[in-house]
Amino acid sequence: MALDNIAFNDEGYMTDPNVWNKEIAVELAKKEGIELTDAHWKVIEFCRESAKDSGKAPTLRQITKGVGITTKELFGLFPKGPAKKVAKIAGLGKPEGCV
Repeated sequence: MALDNIAFNDEGYMTDPNVWNKEIAVELAKKEGIELTDAHWKVIEFCRESAKDSGKAPTLRQITKGVGITTKELFGLFPKGPAKKVAKIAGLGKPEGCV
């Protein structure tokens, strides 16, 4: 699946989360150097559900609390800025409070 016909903003976030699907997530994760496991999907699905209610990507703290994993585990799954990486891979906008 190509990402050619999907719109991204200048920071690399999808502009329309409704276009997102699991194939897109796999491609976006590959671009980040991540191979998705069940643990990754648990985090991604939590973020998508959370954003459905609030319209915003969850923060790092919301993710760790909601999924029930430690910050260290989250960094292990999504190194170097997990909240931003998860938001990108989940097809969501940049989380608030992330620089």
